[in-house]
Amino acid sequence: MVMSRYGLGLFIALLLAGCETTHDQMVNHGYPPAYADGFQDGCSSGRQAAGLMVGDFRKDVPRYLHERPYESGWDDGFRQCQAMQNSEDERQYRERFWDERDRQWQQEKDRDAARAYRRN
Repeated sequence: MVMSRYGLGLFIALLLAGCETTHDQMVNHGYPPAYADGFQDGCSSGRQAAGLMVGDFRKDVPRYLHERPYESGWDDGFRQCQAMQNSEDERQYRERFWDERDRQWQQEKDRDAARAYRRN
């Protein structure tokens, strides 16, 4: 559970670090290759579980059952990437629907204020 301690911030920093793959970046930052393999597979699976059609479910079950670093990496990658995708979906939903409601509320408020001023 090494990745869990550092949280989402480290994951995002790794993604933004350049053209290297996330796997290569993790290995270069000292994570075991088996952990990076598991994280990569778990991340793809987490995105797929959150409804993103780009990711696909990947899990090397024999490695997951017998290699603790792969298991930890897979679990961390799954949770973090699923959460990131769900968060992005929620942001897009709010942006699409709540912003429209805010605009409608502001228009209604302006109309009511205009009516109130006209009566005086």
